[in-house]
Amino acid sequence: MKPHQFLTVTLLAVLGATPQARADAVTDWNTRAGEFVVEARIGTPPAIRLMAIVQTAVHQAVAAAGADPAALDAAVAAASRAVLAKMMPAQDAAIGSTYAKALAAIPDGQAKQAGIAAGDGAAAAVLAARADDGASAPDRYRPHAAAGAYVPTASVAVPQWAQRKPWMLAHPAQFRPAPPPALNSREWARDFNEVRALGGRVSTARTAEQTEIARFWEYSLPPIYYGVVRSVALAAGRDVVRNARLYAAVAQAMDDAMIAVVDAKYHYNLWRPVTAIRNADIDGNPATELDAGWTPLIDTPMYPEYPAAHTILAATVGTVLKAEVGRGTFPLLSTASPTAVVKGATRQWTSSDAFMQEVADARVYDGVHYRFSSDTGVAMGRRIGELAASRSLAAP
Repeated sequence: MKPHQFLTVTLLAVLGATPQARADAVTDWNTRAGEFVVEARIGTPPAIRLMAIVQTAVHQAVAAAGADPAALDAAVAAASRAVLAKMMPAQDAAIGSTYAKALAAIPDGQAKQAGIAAGDGAAAAVLAARADDGASAPDRYRPHAAAGAYVPTASVAVPQWAQRKPWMLAHPAQFRPAPPPALNSREWARDFNEVRALGGRVSTARTAEQTEIARFWEYSLPPIYYGVVRSVALAAGRDVVRNARLYAAVAQAMDDAMIAVVDAKYHYNLWRPVTAIRNADIDGNPATELDAGWTPLIDTPMYPEYPAAHTILAATVGTVLKAEVGRGTFPLLSTASPTAVVKGATRQWTSSDAFMQEVADARVYDGVHYRFSSDTGVAMGRRIGELAASRSLAAP
């Protein structure tokens, strides 16, 4: 096993909790918000959008609250509570209970009240600004089919996401990649055969460690990524203001990454490995072979293949964290996954590049992406992360 990739079994919560002591209100509320999202059973793209709105409101609340610790903590709690309650009304009781406990721990006084006002005001402003961002646009996706021909009738995921208003991108297609390899190319055959060998539900080529990696990254909800962010946020010497800015930069960048990757997916409309492998006799490439019974290790996500969404998210997060740490000592990155072979197990990496690469590998081992799609997702994520770092991390 490589020294920068190892698996440890932990008794920590499966949502990416870390063993360090409580750091600050921003990190604590981010963790709790992720738990609320999971409990609400929200899909990955809407969950990423929700977390971007939460962390942006928190950042603006902290900026408006002043320097008093009581005001800062109250601002974070109020902003988080207001956004979460508005966007997940079914969770209102649990959100309210968490909020009450957070306020009870803050000394009463003018600073506390000022912080609450700052949090409520920031939440209202951000919610209003994002109310018309396109997430509620009607689904007008048309399945590709010949007249009269049956196609599977399951709904596809968020086709309207490509029309959403980004946070930092000039437009959703700003970093749209070049087309995928031609079906008659050597690259297509190479990556087709790799995923066929490594990504099948029954595979004699995939190792036990590769299966662990694949299962670990089957999970895609925000907590698995914010666990990695906490590795930096909990480092010594950080504070509420700096972490509010970091979480906002990561959250907005992740949401823009989802917008960008969905734009590319529906633009190119490339078939998934399970479709391509079962129809290899029609791809015009003599180096590929039909396997009529082939199935991937995990269930295939319900939108087009190219590029890989998981890898664009990982590269976006990793690039922002690399910029945040700068020339300092890079902390050990870690997170946990409820879909790991050992539920709740934690994986760790000594660099953001190792973390990004593992996610790219995982989607091939999962059987849902070709290597070129994972690599393209990483390249897009790096560009979006660099944009976020240049615009957000340096901001006051």
